[in-house]
Amino acid sequence: MDADAIVVGGGLSGLVSAARLAEAGADVTLLERRPSVGGRVRSREVDGFTLDRGFQVLFTSYPAVTRELDTEGLDLRAFSPGATICRPGSRAVLSDPLRDPTAVVESALNHEIPFSDKLRTLALRYDLSKRADDEFFTGSDSGSEGSIRDYLTDWGFSSDYVANFVEPFYGGITLDRSLSASKAVFEYTFRAMSRGSIAVPAGGMAAIPEQLAERAEEAGVEVRTGEDVEAIDVGSGGSGGLGDRFRLGSGGPADGARIELADGGTLDAGAVVVATTPPEARRLTGIESIPESGVPNVTAWYALPEHSSFVTGKRILLNAADESPNAVVPISEVATEYAPRNRPLLAATFLGEAALERDTEDLREDTRNALSAWFPERGFESLETVAVDRIPFAQFAQPPGVHANLPDADDPEGPVVLAGEYTEWSSIQGALESGRKAATAAREYL
Repeated sequence: MDADAIVVGGGLSGLVSAARLAEAGADVTLLERRPSVGGRVRSREVDGFTLDRGFQVLFTSYPAVTRELDTEGLDLRAFSPGATICRPGSRAVLSDPLRDPTAVVESALNHEIPFSDKLRTLALRYDLSKRADDEFFTGSDSGSEGSIRDYLTDWGFSSDYVANFVEPFYGGITLDRSLSASKAVFEYTFRAMSRGSIAVPAGGMAAIPEQLAERAEEAGVEVRTGEDVEAIDVGSGGSGGLGDRFRLGSGGPADGARIELADGGTLDAGAVVVATTPPEARRLTGIESIPESGVPNVTAWYALPEHSSFVTGKRILLNAADESPNAVVPISEVATEYAPRNRPLLAATFLGEAALERDTEDLREDTRNALSAWFPERGFESLETVAVDRIPFAQFAQPPGVHANLPDADDPEGPVVLAGEYTEWSSIQGALESGRKAATAAREYL
């Protein structure tokens, strides 16, 4: 055997799987086809600015985050709780009075949200706080689970609360202002926000996979980048296996699996963890329950002139009057390290398939017009486009009932297991948790 275990894919789930297997004493090799690890959680530098791959944040209270990451080592920069609801000539703060006492009066006077909804929000928070982690994604079918919109209606929230706050705020989380995603996503993330912060590392979101990669390598994992996997063959000692079903090769070792590399090389292992993108994982394993339907997102990054003043109270700006942009994020106000020379850096998010095809200048004009309407006291003619991220598959679609049909880590035949958010739910929590479960499943073969 070339290794006890081979992990295919260097995203968050693959890195956690590799680290945990190595920490348990296994000889582990991780193969990543890109030049660096990280998967969809990546950052880059453009003209001195730190830009993540689309607007991404870390929920600090996620159980898997506290278990798998050294959050202190990430040097996190937190957003203020809540958000600012914006429309032409109006900005109204809606915050969490329990976590942000300084905004109690401002939130109470918010004219966008009826007072009854503010009280109802506190009741919802209390109700969700009593539930255990395993009570959210229980695998119920679409008929009994319901959408976010239906859930809010059942709770009695007003149409103003839903339209002015939830649609743009959860449009940023589920990438869909229609609120047609499973209510479980709303419940879990709402509780997470009431328990902790939304934050970004000072060095960009790439600091998360970088920390996991360092942990894996310290445990003895051999990380090999630029390695593309063509196929996985299960040996004759397996239970039928991938090779028998899909004729992916000539069969691996009797008690393990063989990795066929795109360059013609092969590697043998006692167990294989497939931690690739959903389409690639489906191709390599043949597991048809891996979701293929993705939700797109466009994030446009903008800069203001050097030494410009742009203060929001470190809150996300929600567009209550229009869908383009869905929201504007004052990223460098939250994390000054993202921008050079005291230049404010903003991230504007755009939703839907149509946004992928829109002209860069049209996106800038929509953002400039929105900001000018929300902040009529200042001008935004000098708003400069730094970059635009067009992401066709930002997360997998999560309609009601989808979680009941997601694959388990050990669904593939033979000594092959799955690691990816598509075995849990689409989030950093799902990715990290899936990595832990995949490592546990892989150890059964070693």
